[in-house]
Amino acid sequence: MKAAILVESLTGNTWKAAEKTADLLQQERWTITGLSKVRRPDHAAIQAADVVLIGSWVHGAFVFGQAPWAVNSISNLPAMRGKKAAAFCTFALDPGKALDKLTSAVGDTGAYVIGGLAISRSKLEEHSELFASRLVDALASSDA
Repeated sequence: MKAAILVESLTGNTWKAAEKTADLLQQERWTITGLSKVRRPDHAAIQAADVVLIGSWVHGAFVFGQAPWAVNSISNLPAMRGKKAAAFCTFALDPGKALDKLTSAVGDTGAYVIGGLAISRSKLEEHSELFASRLVDALASSDA
């Protein structure tokens, strides 16, 4: 399986989650075609990938108004019709409906969204492992 990863990170937590997920997927014999910023996507990496992972940090008030920061940038991504995609967002206290908003924006690119995960910045390691495990399982069962 080949994956491209696109990330919007403010403090580095979302980038760390992406790197950890990439490392875990590579241990499962996946190829990472590229790790780039959502605002400056690696088009060749997206083209070469079987699945595109898109991550963003969550902004907003502590318990209301949360949204993924990258939503507007995602609308500028190339059409990904026929590609599988998964979304992840990192948050401090409560992601609210940020993951739903993020997966919707990713779906608007034409990609088939297979899932996503809200990753607590206080549990980056644990949640990145969960995200990678879910990806491996979802794509193994879709190829069977």
